[in-house]
Amino acid sequence: MSLAGSSLSSAVNCKIVTASKKAFSYGRTDVVKPKGKHQATIVWLHGLGDEGYGWSTILESLPLPNIKWICPTAPERPVTLFGGFPSTAWFDISEISENGKDDVEGLDATAAYVSSLLATEPPDIKLAIGGFSMGAAASLHSATCFVHGKYHNGKSYPTNLSAIVGLSGWLPCASTLSPKIEGVENAASLAASLPIMLCHGKSDNVVPYKFGDKSSQKLISAGFCDVTFKSYSGLGHHTLPEETDNVCKWLTTKLGLDGK
Repeated sequence: MSLAGSSLSSAVNCKIVTASKKAFSYGRTDVVKPKGKHQATIVWLHGLGDEGYGWSTILESLPLPNIKWICPTAPERPVTLFGGFPSTAWFDISEISENGKDDVEGLDATAAYVSSLLATEPPDIKLAIGGFSMGAAASLHSATCFVHGKYHNGKSYPTNLSAIVGLSGWLPCASTLSPKIEGVENAASLAASLPIMLCHGKSDNVVPYKFGDKSSQKLISAGFCDVTFKSYSGLGHHTLPEETDNVCKWLTTKLGLDGK
Protein backbone atom coordinates (compact mmCIF):
# COMPACT_ATOMS: atom_id res chain seq x y z
CA MET A 1 0.00 0.00 0.00
CA SER A 2 1.43 3.33 -1.04
CA LEU A 3 1.69 6.07 1.55
CA ALA A 4 1.31 8.77 -1.06
CA GLY A 5 -1.89 10.69 -0.63
CA SER A 6 -2.96 8.67 2.42
CA SER A 7 -3.34 9.65 6.07
CA LEU A 8 -0.37 7.51 7.03
CA SER A 9 2.98 8.87 8.14
CA SER A 10 5.92 7.18 9.81
CA ALA A 11 8.49 8.10 12.42
CA VAL A 12 12.13 7.13 12.45
CA ASN A 13 13.57 4.40 14.64
CA CYS A 14 14.25 5.50 18.19
CA LYS A 15 15.96 4.33 21.32
CA ILE A 16 14.52 5.13 24.71
CA VAL A 17 15.41 4.38 28.31
CA THR A 18 12.16 3.17 29.84
CA ALA A 19 10.79 2.51 33.30
CA SER A 20 12.87 -0.66 33.42
CA LYS A 21 16.63 -0.82 33.91
CA LYS A 22 17.19 -1.65 30.25
CA ALA A 23 17.19 0.48 27.11
CA PHE A 24 15.36 -1.01 24.15
CA SER A 25 15.64 -0.13 20.49
CA TYR A 26 12.20 0.28 18.97
CA GLY A 27 11.38 -0.05 15.30
CA ARG A 28 9.40 2.20 13.00
CA THR A 29 6.28 3.88 14.33
CA ASP A 30 3.45 4.38 11.84
CA VAL A 31 0.85 7.06 12.50
CA VAL A 32 -2.65 7.21 11.02
CA LYS A 33 -3.81 10.79 11.15
CA PRO A 34 -7.47 11.56 11.92
CA LYS A 35 -9.54 12.29 8.82
CA GLY A 36 -11.94 14.47 10.80
CA LYS A 37 -11.87 16.42 14.06
CA HIS A 38 -9.19 15.00 16.33
CA GLN A 39 -10.87 13.79 19.53
CA ALA A 40 -8.85 10.76 20.61
CA THR A 41 -5.43 9.15 20.19
CA ILE A 42 -4.93 5.41 20.51
CA VAL A 43 -1.62 3.56 20.64
CA TRP A 44 -2.14 0.16 19.01
CA LEU A 45 0.28 -2.68 19.83
CA HIS A 46 0.86 -5.56 17.42
CA GLY A 47 1.35 -9.23 18.29
CA LEU A 48 4.52 -11.28 18.73
CA GLY A 49 6.76 -11.22 15.64
CA ASP A 50 4.68 -8.56 13.86
CA GLU A 51 5.24 -4.84 13.26
CA GLY A 52 3.20 -1.66 13.51
CA TYR A 53 2.73 -1.08 9.80
CA GLY A 54 0.53 -4.14 9.30
CA TRP A 55 -2.03 -2.88 11.77
CA SER A 56 -1.83 0.72 10.61
CA THR A 57 -3.26 -0.24 7.22
CA ILE A 58 -6.20 -1.99 8.92
CA LEU A 59 -6.85 0.87 11.34
CA GLU A 60 -6.73 3.46 8.56
CA SER A 61 -9.68 1.73 6.88
CA LEU A 62 -11.95 1.88 9.94
CA PRO A 63 -14.82 4.41 9.99
CA LEU A 64 -13.35 6.32 12.93
CA PRO A 65 -12.39 9.76 11.54
CA ASN A 66 -11.83 11.31 14.98
CA ILE A 67 -9.05 8.95 16.05
CA LYS A 68 -5.32 9.31 15.58
CA TRP A 69 -3.68 5.88 15.64
CA ILE A 70 -0.06 5.42 16.72
CA CYS A 71 1.31 2.02 15.70
CA PRO A 72 4.81 1.40 17.09
CA THR A 73 7.00 -1.62 16.37
CA ALA A 74 8.31 -3.60 19.32
CA PRO A 75 12.05 -4.09 19.96
CA GLU A 76 13.69 -7.19 18.58
CA ARG A 77 14.79 -9.29 21.55
CA PRO A 78 15.49 -12.93 22.43
CA VAL A 79 12.20 -14.70 23.11
CA THR A 80 12.25 -17.70 25.45
CA LEU A 81 9.19 -19.21 23.76
CA PHE A 82 11.27 -19.39 20.56
CA GLY A 83 14.29 -20.94 22.29
CA GLY A 84 16.00 -17.56 22.58
CA PHE A 85 15.63 -16.73 18.89
CA PRO A 86 15.14 -12.95 18.44
CA SER A 87 11.77 -11.57 17.43
CA THR A 88 9.82 -8.34 17.77
CA ALA A 89 8.21 -8.63 21.19
CA TRP A 90 6.81 -6.22 23.77
CA PHE A 91 8.13 -8.46 26.56
CA ASP A 92 9.66 -11.89 26.94
CA ILE A 93 7.40 -14.90 27.17
CA SER A 94 8.30 -18.48 28.00
CA GLU A 95 4.94 -20.14 27.43
CA ILE A 96 1.32 -19.27 26.80
CA SER A 97 -0.31 -20.83 29.84
CA GLU A 98 -2.08 -19.82 33.02
CA ASN A 99 1.07 -20.61 35.01
CA GLY A 100 3.54 -18.86 32.73
CA LYS A 101 5.98 -16.46 34.37
CA ASP A 102 5.31 -12.78 33.68
CA ASP A 103 8.18 -10.64 32.40
CA VAL A 104 7.25 -7.70 34.60
CA GLU A 105 10.33 -5.67 33.65
CA GLY A 106 9.50 -6.02 29.97
CA LEU A 107 5.85 -5.20 30.58
CA ASP A 108 6.83 -2.07 32.53
CA ALA A 109 9.22 -1.04 29.75
CA THR A 110 6.48 -1.28 27.15
CA ALA A 111 3.99 0.58 29.34
CA ALA A 112 6.52 3.38 29.80
CA TYR A 113 7.25 3.54 26.06
CA VAL A 114 3.56 3.70 25.20
CA SER A 115 3.11 6.44 27.80
CA SER A 116 5.92 8.42 26.17
CA LEU A 117 4.16 8.16 22.79
CA LEU A 118 1.03 9.70 24.31
CA ALA A 119 2.86 12.38 26.33
CA THR A 120 2.82 15.04 23.59
CA GLU A 121 -0.88 14.75 22.72
CA PRO A 122 -3.00 17.89 23.34
CA PRO A 123 -4.63 18.05 26.79
CA ASP A 124 -8.18 17.94 25.42
CA ILE A 125 -7.58 14.66 23.54
CA LYS A 126 -8.77 11.39 25.06
CA LEU A 127 -6.03 8.77 25.32
CA ALA A 128 -6.40 5.02 24.89
CA ILE A 129 -4.36 1.88 24.28
CA GLY A 130 -5.26 -1.25 22.36
CA GLY A 131 -3.59 -4.28 20.89
CA PHE A 132 -3.71 -7.77 19.50
CA SER A 133 -2.46 -10.94 21.25
CA MET A 134 0.78 -9.97 23.06
CA GLY A 135 -0.13 -6.35 22.31
CA ALA A 136 -3.46 -6.87 24.07
CA ALA A 137 -1.61 -8.23 27.11
CA ALA A 138 0.68 -5.18 27.13
CA SER A 139 -2.36 -2.89 26.85
CA LEU A 140 -3.99 -4.51 29.87
CA HIS A 141 -0.76 -4.12 31.82
CA SER A 142 -0.89 -0.39 31.07
CA ALA A 143 -4.47 -0.37 32.35
CA THR A 144 -3.39 -1.84 35.69
CA CYS A 145 -0.47 0.62 35.90
CA PHE A 146 -2.94 3.48 35.36
CA VAL A 147 -5.25 2.21 38.08
CA HIS A 148 -2.39 1.65 40.55
CA GLY A 149 -0.84 5.00 39.65
CA LYS A 150 2.55 3.37 39.19
CA TYR A 151 4.50 0.73 37.32
CA HIS A 152 5.29 -2.59 38.96
CA ASN A 153 8.74 -1.22 39.86
CA GLY A 154 7.18 1.61 41.87
CA LYS A 155 7.78 4.51 39.49
CA SER A 156 4.82 6.83 38.90
CA TYR A 157 2.57 6.16 35.89
CA PRO A 158 1.85 9.53 34.21
CA THR A 159 -0.88 8.91 31.60
CA ASN A 160 -4.61 9.43 32.06
CA LEU A 161 -6.33 6.66 30.10
CA SER A 162 -9.89 6.77 28.76
CA ALA A 163 -10.23 3.28 27.24
CA ILE A 164 -8.49 -0.07 26.66
CA VAL A 165 -9.08 -2.59 23.85
CA GLY A 166 -7.63 -6.10 23.77
CA LEU A 167 -8.11 -8.59 20.94
CA SER A 168 -7.13 -12.27 21.37
CA GLY A 169 -4.98 -11.57 24.40
CA TRP A 170 -4.67 -12.20 28.13
CA LEU A 171 -4.25 -10.40 31.43
CA PRO A 172 -0.66 -10.43 32.77
CA CYS A 173 -0.01 -10.57 36.53
CA ALA A 174 -3.63 -11.58 37.10
CA SER A 175 -2.93 -13.40 40.37
CA THR A 176 -1.79 -10.22 42.15
CA LEU A 177 -4.31 -7.78 40.68
CA SER A 178 -7.00 -7.63 43.39
CA PRO A 179 -4.68 -7.13 46.40
CA LYS A 180 -2.89 -4.29 44.61
CA ILE A 181 -6.13 -2.46 43.84
CA GLU A 182 -7.41 -2.91 47.39
CA GLY A 183 -4.25 -1.37 48.80
CA VAL A 184 -4.04 1.79 46.68
CA GLU A 185 -5.98 5.01 47.26
CA ASN A 186 -8.33 5.94 44.37
CA ALA A 187 -7.51 2.69 42.55
CA ALA A 188 -11.00 1.30 43.03
CA SER A 189 -12.69 4.37 41.53
CA LEU A 190 -10.28 4.42 38.57
CA ALA A 191 -10.85 0.71 37.94
CA ALA A 192 -14.60 1.13 38.13
CA SER A 193 -14.64 3.95 35.58
CA LEU A 194 -12.10 2.70 32.99
CA PRO A 195 -13.87 1.19 29.93
CA ILE A 196 -12.24 -2.05 28.72
CA MET A 197 -13.26 -4.11 25.69
CA LEU A 198 -11.93 -7.64 25.22
CA CYS A 199 -12.64 -9.78 22.15
CA HIS A 200 -11.67 -13.41 21.55
CA GLY A 201 -12.29 -16.11 19.00
CA LYS A 202 -13.61 -19.43 20.27
CA SER A 203 -11.36 -21.30 17.80
CA ASP A 204 -8.14 -19.51 18.78
CA ASN A 205 -5.39 -22.17 18.86
CA VAL A 206 -2.58 -19.74 19.79
CA VAL A 207 -4.04 -17.90 22.78
CA PRO A 208 -6.91 -20.17 23.86
CA TYR A 209 -10.37 -18.68 24.26
CA LYS A 210 -10.39 -19.45 27.98
CA PHE A 211 -7.60 -16.89 28.48
CA GLY A 212 -9.80 -14.08 27.18
CA ASP A 213 -12.82 -15.29 29.13
CA LYS A 214 -10.89 -15.67 32.40
CA SER A 215 -9.17 -12.31 31.88
CA SER A 216 -12.52 -10.53 31.65
CA GLN A 217 -13.80 -12.37 34.73
CA LYS A 218 -10.66 -11.49 36.69
CA LEU A 219 -10.92 -7.81 35.75
CA ILE A 220 -14.55 -7.67 36.84
CA SER A 221 -13.85 -9.47 40.12
CA ALA A 222 -10.98 -7.05 40.81
CA GLY A 223 -13.30 -4.04 40.51
CA PHE A 224 -13.18 -3.11 36.81
CA CYS A 225 -16.90 -2.47 36.37
CA ASP A 226 -17.01 -1.35 32.73
CA VAL A 227 -15.72 -4.48 30.98
CA THR A 228 -17.20 -5.67 27.69
CA PHE A 229 -16.32 -9.18 26.51
CA LYS A 230 -17.19 -10.32 22.99
CA SER A 231 -16.69 -13.87 21.74
CA TYR A 232 -16.76 -15.07 18.13
CA SER A 233 -17.59 -18.60 17.04
CA GLY A 234 -15.19 -20.01 14.46
CA LEU A 235 -12.66 -17.19 14.85
CA GLY A 236 -9.03 -18.26 15.22
CA HIS A 237 -6.03 -16.11 16.11
CA HIS A 238 -6.88 -13.23 13.81
CA THR A 239 -9.57 -10.61 13.38
CA LEU A 240 -12.67 -10.32 11.21
CA PRO A 241 -15.08 -7.55 10.11
CA GLU A 242 -17.70 -8.35 12.76
CA GLU A 243 -15.09 -7.87 15.47
CA THR A 244 -13.72 -4.59 14.10
CA ASP A 245 -17.30 -3.32 13.63
CA ASN A 246 -18.00 -4.01 17.30
CA VAL A 247 -14.79 -2.26 18.33
CA CYS A 248 -15.68 0.79 16.22
CA LYS A 249 -19.14 1.08 17.79
CA TRP A 250 -17.73 0.61 21.28
CA LEU A 251 -14.99 3.22 20.83
CA THR A 252 -17.45 5.71 19.35
CA THR A 253 -19.67 5.36 22.42
CA LYS A 254 -17.03 5.17 25.14
CA LEU A 255 -14.87 8.00 23.76
CA GLY A 256 -17.82 10.19 22.78
CA LEU A 257 -16.75 10.53 19.15
CA ASP A 258 -18.92 12.64 16.86
CA GLY A 259 -17.93 10.85 13.64
CA LYS A 260 -17.14 14.05 11.73
